[in-house]
This record gives sequence, structure tokens and C-alpha cells, in this order.
Amino acid sequence: MTAIDISTKYPPVRNYIGGQFVEGNGNTWLDVTNPADGSVLSRVPLSPSAEVDRAVQAAKKAFPAWSSLPIKERVQVFFRYKTLLEENIADLAALITEENGKIDIEARAEILKSAELTEFACSLPQITAGEVLEVSRGVECRIERFPVGIVASITPFNFPNMVPNWTIPNAIALGNCMILKPSEQVPLSAGRIAELLREAGLPEGVLNIVHGGQETVEAICDHPDIEAITFVGSTRVAKIVYRRGTANLKRVLALGGAKNHLIVMPDAEPEMTSSNVVASMSGCAGQRCMAASVMMAVGNTDHIVERMVKIMRSLTPGKHLGPVISKEAKQRIEGYITEAEKAGAKVLVDGRGYVVPGKENGYYVGPTLIDYVQPDMKIAQEEVFGPVMVVIRAKDVDEALRVQNRSRYGNAASVFTESGGVARYVMEKASAGMVGVNVGVPVPREPFSFGGWNESKFGVGDITGRGSIEFLTKSKKMTTKWNKEAGTNWMS
Repeated sequence: MTAIDISTKYPPVRNYIGGQFVEGNGNTWLDVTNPADGSVLSRVPLSPSAEVDRAVQAAKKAFPAWSSLPIKERVQVFFRYKTLLEENIADLAALITEENGKIDIEARAEILKSAELTEFACSLPQITAGEVLEVSRGVECRIERFPVGIVASITPFNFPNMVPNWTIPNAIALGNCMILKPSEQVPLSAGRIAELLREAGLPEGVLNIVHGGQETVEAICDHPDIEAITFVGSTRVAKIVYRRGTANLKRVLALGGAKNHLIVMPDAEPEMTSSNVVASMSGCAGQRCMAASVMMAVGNTDHIVERMVKIMRSLTPGKHLGPVISKEAKQRIEGYITEAEKAGAKVLVDGRGYVVPGKENGYYVGPTLIDYVQPDMKIAQEEVFGPVMVVIRAKDVDEALRVQNRSRYGNAASVFTESGGVARYVMEKASAGMVGVNVGVPVPREPFSFGGWNESKFGVGDITGRGSIEFLTKSKKMTTKWNKEAGTNWMS
């Protein structure tokens, strides 16, 4: 079947190469589905390796001129791009809602975060100024940063606009050219990013978009002219991309899955804690790598659990939270709940089988709270990626930390308490790259970088903020001697 054999709301998705939208020449097409009602929005090509090479050649052609521009000139594009993101927030958010399922307020928040990421890129001329020092009489050393070349970014379905903007502004502002491979489940937002950057004045070939699946990703990992790869997705695929990319001598930064633990102490402020924990679990239907999925209930915290039950029962799918991404995701999430219940856990709030009136074909899972989960249960160890919170009981903070530390993931952890000593203890002992106190989603704001530990991240550095600069550039060390007073020394 070709892309034009069926009628869809949007035309078939096209690749973006050399500043133009072009046919993908893919042998296979996939449906792009609205998860709220199951309708087909568009079709996306699964591009073969030849399309990746086509994009790389466009990037190679653009690189000399783009990288030779002073960084203060390059970032002017992103000043304009940030304004365009803000001016078009309603349309951009609506597109996210259609292809991903987020409710409007969540989709708008995603665009605002993209604008914040872009704002940081605009500050790079001040942050990346070179270092210079007279290291001995008449001898000067300096360091200057240069782009690595062509950078590829492979992004997931859960943030169609924000995660591409984790890499695009910084990488391009630092002088690189890019290949973006969006998730085939949410390809529409990437096209709008390209349109806005073109409107902002980005030259042809600096950003290229190639849609596809496994073959496209493998071609990115193997292409000899791609110098660096960023990846965001599951840990299973992150490992594959990291191993294959580094085997081809590329820089790779691959972010994987998460199992984020919130440690709730008996002295935690009940209203703030219960509302924050539920918001962390249910925001974006739980489909974010910073979502809380395990609550470590330390000591007598029944009063907080009871408040959480009331809050969750007041949340209405279709109004307060959107659908999960696919029918398969809904089945998988509900399967975790059923398995935990059979293993002896107690389901306090049950989101299985939820149907939104008027959207009977949507992929909705209601907010779910499961108490008395044991640490060795599957639902306590694996990433569910849905609006599900499990409660594990612990007698003290050390027991709670032992459970958290045993997780193979290490994206985020938080503690809810009124004790500064306990807060500091947890922040030091938690095995996670991002920690919080009385914060359900401890995402660092710019210029602080995003990045986890353990099997939540493979590679060195972070993907955003200051931590991304080292990954996206290479440093050149320059030593000069101009006057004879320097004499002859070991450097001569």
C-alpha cells in the first residue's frame, strides 16, 4: 500500500532534506494514529539507508559555511525561533495533542520548555568563550571550541517537540549540522519544527529530518560521516544504539528508561505531598522518564495514601489526563496491574478498562494506585510507562533507600519530608542522576543539565544545558610564542 491509498487528515509525512520537504522513497509506510480516538492522522515512511545518506550529504554541503559563521551570528536564528515557538504555541500544542494524546495544558507546557531550551542556546556565545592564559613569560595558551561535524538525534514518542529541542538548538548553535530521526509514532511535530527554523532563517541543509524505523536507526549508527548521536528511548534500544554507534567510533549519548522512586516520610506535609505525588505519576499519562512510579511509604503514611486515593478518583481520563500512545501500550500497562494484583498487591484505584464516552476507540488507562507491592514484583522493577503508582512499605529511610538503590535505573528520585537532615541524607544516598526534595518531578531547569545514572544513561555528559557543550564540540588547544623574551625551554 502506498501513502496515498487512504484518506487522512494530514498529507503523507515527508522527509526534510536540504531545506525542502521531499518524498521519503520508503518501501513501507506506517499509520500515524491519534491515540485519543484511534483515527489515522497521516502515514509516515520507513526510510531506507539511502535516505540517511541523502540527508548526510546535504548536511556535509551546508557544514563549511555554517560552522565558519561566528557563534553570535548563528544564535540569531534561535532568537527568532524562540519567538516563533511562542507565537505558534496554540497550533503546536494542538498538533502534540493529536499525535501524542497530551491534554492541552501539558502540550503547551512542552512548547514552553522548548522555548526555554532555545533561550539557553541563545546564551551560548557568553558561555563558550575561549580560555586564554600566559603560561610562562611570552608564551600564551588558549582553548577554543569547534563543532564536531554532523550530529544525529533519535527521539521518542512522548515529547514530540521538546526532546528534539533538547539537541537541535545547542547542536546547531555550536556550529554542527544535524540529522533528526523522530519517533515514527509522532512524526508531525518534527515537520513543524523544520518549518519554523526555516522561517527563522536557518540555511538549507543545517537541519535534515529522516523518518523511519529500525533500518533508519541502524543507518545512522553506521554512517561514516555522522560524528555523534543522541538517543532518547527505552533502555533496551539505548544499549543497542550505544554499542553500535561506539563500535563505529562515534560519540554516543543514549538516554534509557527509568523507575523513579519517591520516598515519603511520616512528617511530609500531607496536602502538598499527596497532590505532588499524584501529579508526578499522572502527568502526560505517566509517559515520561521523570514520572514517579514507586512511592516508598516510610512508617505511618496511611493518611497520605488516603489523600492520594481521593485525588486519583477525582481525575477523569479525557479531561485531566490523556490516552497512552497505542493499543499495545494500554494492554501492556493493564497487564502489569493484573499481574501485581494476582501476586497479592492491593489495587486501591483501578484504571483498567477505562472508556471515555465519545472516544470509545481511544487508548485510555485511568489513574491507578496499588498498595502493598513487594520490591521483587515485576511492576516494582520494570518501567510501566503509564499512569500507575505502586506503594512499597518501608520501616525506615534506610530500607527505602536500599530498595531505590537496587533498581537498575537511576534517572530520578525524590524525598518528601520537613527534615533538612533527612532530605540531605536521601539526596546523598539515592542512586540517581537527578534528585529532589518535596518535588515530584525533579527536572533541572536550564542551564542545569538533564541526565540520569546507571541504566538510564549510556555515555559521558548530559544532553542539555552546560553538560551538552563538551559532547557537541571538540576543543583545540593553541600555544603561541611571539617574542624572544620567551627564550628557549622544553616547549621549543
